[in-house]
Amino acid sequence: MLDHVIVTVSDFTRSIAFYEQALKPLGITDFLAYEGQDGHPDLKGFGKDGRFFFWLKEGRPDPDTVHFGFVAKSHAEVNAFFVAAIAAGGREKTAPAPQLQYHPDYYATWVLDPDGHDVEVVNKGDAAIPPRGSAREPLMGATDQK
Repeated sequence: MLDHVIVTVSDFTRSIAFYEQALKPLGITDFLAYEGQDGHPDLKGFGKDGRFFFWLKEGRPDPDTVHFGFVAKSHAEVNAFFVAAIAAGGREKTAPAPQLQYHPDYYATWVLDPDGHDVEVVNKGDAAIPPRGSAREPLMGATDQK
């Protein structure tokens, strides 16, 4: 399980405004400004219930190298994120819809943030996706060994 992620953005002010609005429907409303010291950069953190797990660092972004997804509790949260993200200046990549190619209960949207980072919000319903290599999804190239 991941503890946190740091995403490099070109403009703190613009990105903070975007993520504050876009993440609010997911209940991610806590914000922390970390003042860097001893060679560590300034960071802007987003979280929930006092736990900060999504951080922004100002610099030269490379959005083609990262993709991240947030969990939604419902299809309604996925939809609300999409509306909020577009209103905050995000660009539509994929409107909210079932993504049956991944899993029967996979409902998601993808939005590009102001720097072009690919942001996904997904609700997987009550059914968990089986781990790779399970009986329902064999590893690539795996063969039966009887």
